[in-house]
Amino acid sequence: MISGSPGGRCGWLVAGALGVFLLAGPGQAQQPLQITPPPAAAAAPSATAVAPEAAKGARQEELDKVQAEQRKNAEIAARLKAELDAIGEDRRKLNALLIGSAANVRAVEDRIAAAETRLAALQANENTVRRSLNSRRAVIGEVLAALQRVGRTPPPALMVSPEDALQSVRTAILLGAVLPDMKVEVDTLLADLAELVKVRNEIAAERDVLGRDLAALSQERTRMTGLVAERQRKQSETEKALDGERARAVQLARQADNLKDLIGRLEQDIAASARAAAAARADRPADPKNSLAALQDPGRLSPAIAFAAAKKTLPLPLNGIRIRDFGVPDGLGGTEKGLSLASRAGAQVTAPCDGWVVYAGPFRSYGQLLILNAGGGYHVLLAGMERISVDIGQFVLTGEPVAIMGGGPQSAAAVATGSSQPILYIEFRKDGVPVDPGPWWAANDSEKVRG
Repeated sequence: MISGSPGGRCGWLVAGALGVFLLAGPGQAQQPLQITPPPAAAAAPSATAVAPEAAKGARQEELDKVQAEQRKNAEIAARLKAELDAIGEDRRKLNALLIGSAANVRAVEDRIAAAETRLAALQANENTVRRSLNSRRAVIGEVLAALQRVGRTPPPALMVSPEDALQSVRTAILLGAVLPDMKVEVDTLLADLAELVKVRNEIAAERDVLGRDLAALSQERTRMTGLVAERQRKQSETEKALDGERARAVQLARQADNLKDLIGRLEQDIAASARAAAAARADRPADPKNSLAALQDPGRLSPAIAFAAAKKTLPLPLNGIRIRDFGVPDGLGGTEKGLSLASRAGAQVTAPCDGWVVYAGPFRSYGQLLILNAGGGYHVLLAGMERISVDIGQFVLTGEPVAIMGGGPQSAAAVATGSSQPILYIEFRKDGVPVDPGPWWAANDSEKVRG
């Protein structure tokens, strides 16, 4: 045994120091929505106080006034819409840039997530190799002692460099300094050192790629922030008056509905006829050729295809990990009404479909809530974001940026999961009832609808 010789003792000493290198690791890396309905219009005087015919006439006169004002507002809205149509080309260009920028951000986020996954695997591999090398300190001591015995002094850098350790072992083998009964152990040691060198080189390369992608992500987010600001500026400039008219029209429509309800007690068939006509229009199949052309128009102001016909085509609103699916137990005796995705801090959220923004802002325990009217009785709810970048009344396209995630969970439901990551909650509703969003998601990027 050579470990008892002075050279062997020195070898063991160096091996102990080498352990410092080996031990040192690399640098450290629901409940369904319940929206309280608006208060009803002030109750009208009781019909018992006047004759039925007089009451009906008074209500009809008031309804006529409301409808006349609605027609006036519709004319104003039509003129404003014509002005919006006049700047359609600018809007198309801006929308195309926004959607392209959002796609770039998601692509970079995908690359970053993949690089982080590879880095985690490589670092786990490095730790495994280091543990294997630590278990072979005795063999390292024997090799170093053997080198000293034949007049070779291992370089001081050996204590901190796996490359030098690998070279020393190879030198010992070439010089025949390794005893035959050590060959199997030395071959294993050689393989471990070679693997460690390879893994460390791969980690360095991945970190370079990750650094470049993080820089690219920062630049693209800055660009997108500017585009979003421009979109909202144009929205504010061109639709300020329209927003006011829409708000007034909504108020009048609520009032008119209440009045119609009162009149409907006397004439039951009026509302039923109107509902039947609306249902017939909604059920009319869309022309596939027109839908395809509409999908290619970034300046469109209505959905390109019916939401019910968009199954297997919609992109998820962000790149994330599914932590809760629709229909699974929610831990409170019920089931989940939507899908929850854990995301990166600061991840962008894009519209999963074409639709009108009908609500944007804080709501109860949901935190920031965005509701899109997708048409056909469908609504898409997104919750848990830190910041929403679109306004009520705005029409958004599939893939258009609409919000940004924060640095951690924002809603009560997200906090309840125990996750430290931001969590986006997604819910689809049909006629007010939650439905499984699963059938709508595209299986892969090639099948996704793009704005």
